[in-house]
Amino acid sequence: MNKEQSKKKVNMQLIITLGVMVALFILFTILRPAYAGFTNIMSVLLSTCVNGCLSFGVTFVIISGGIDLSIGPVMTLTGVVSGVALTKWGLPLACCIPLGLLVGVLCGVLNGIMVAKMKLAPFIATLAMQMIVKGLNLVISGLMPVYFTSDPFYQKIALGNVFGIEGFYSAIIVFIGVCVLAYLILHKTLLGRYTYAIGSNREAARLSGIKVDKWTIVIYALSSLFAGFAGLIMTSRLNSAQPQLGPGYETEAIAASVIGGTSMAGGEGSILGVIIGVIIISELSNGLRVMAVSQEWQSVIIGAVLVASVYFDQLRNKKKA
Repeated sequence: MNKEQSKKKVNMQLIITLGVMVALFILFTILRPAYAGFTNIMSVLLSTCVNGCLSFGVTFVIISGGIDLSIGPVMTLTGVVSGVALTKWGLPLACCIPLGLLVGVLCGVLNGIMVAKMKLAPFIATLAMQMIVKGLNLVISGLMPVYFTSDPFYQKIALGNVFGIEGFYSAIIVFIGVCVLAYLILHKTLLGRYTYAIGSNREAARLSGIKVDKWTIVIYALSSLFAGFAGLIMTSRLNSAQPQLGPGYETEAIAASVIGGTSMAGGEGSILGVIIGVIIISELSNGLRVMAVSQEWQSVIIGAVLVASVYFDQLRNKKKA
C-alpha cells in the first residue's frame, strides 16, 4: 500500500468514527432529550478530559508496538505525591504539581528500561509497574485520601468557570492545550516520526540508525507524562487524591485509542482519531448512565466495544497484508 492509499484509508476511518460519534449523540438525544442539554454536554466533555489525556499517552506506546497498563495507577500517583508534598511537606503548589508530574515520568522511564533494556514483554513490564504503583499509592498516602483544601486555587484548575460561564469548566481548556501538545509531538516532531517507524518495523528502524532503545524509553516516559496531566485534572475535580482510584482507567484509554484508529499491530494512529474515540467512550458512558443503565452493564458494553474494535483492527491488518 503506497502513502496516498494509506492516507485515504486513515481519512475514511476518521470519517466512519466521526459518523459513529454523531450517530450516538443523536440516538441518546432521541431516547433522552435532556442528553443534549448544556449541562450534560459539559459533563461529557469533563469526563473526556481525563480519559483523553490517558488515551494520548497510551496511543504513543501502541503506535510504537507496545502497551502500557500502568497509566491508571500512575495517574493517581502524580496526584498523591502532589497532595502529600502540599499538605505534609509544606511545599508551595507551584512546586507540588511539577514534582507529581516528574514522579509520573520516572515511572514511564522505568517502564521503558524494562522493555528496552531488560527485554521484558511490554504487557508484563507495565503490569508489574501497575502493581508496584498501586502499592506505592497506598503507602505514600497512608491508606487515606489526600485533600487539597489548603489551597483553594487547586480545584479551579479543573472546575473554574471559563469566561464566567457557569458549567464551562476550565478543565476543557486544559485538555485542548494537551490535545495541541499531543498533536504537535506525534505529527510534527522527530519523536513522532520515530514512534511510527519503530511501530512499523522495529528492526528496520534500528538498521536505519534510529536508537530504538533510547526512543522506546522516551515514548514510555511521555505516556506517563500524559497520565500525569490526567492526574492533575482528576485530583482537581475531586479536590483530593484518592489512592485506590486508577486501576481500570487504562482499559477505557486503550479502547478509545483503538476505536480512534490506532492499530494494535503498531505503526498507525492519529491524535484526531483518538479525540473522536475518547468522545465516543464518554458518550457511551454518559448516555448509558442517563438511561439508568447500571455500572456493571456499562462495563460490559464498553468491553464489548473494545473487543469489536480490536477484531476489526485485525481484519484491517489482514487485508493490508
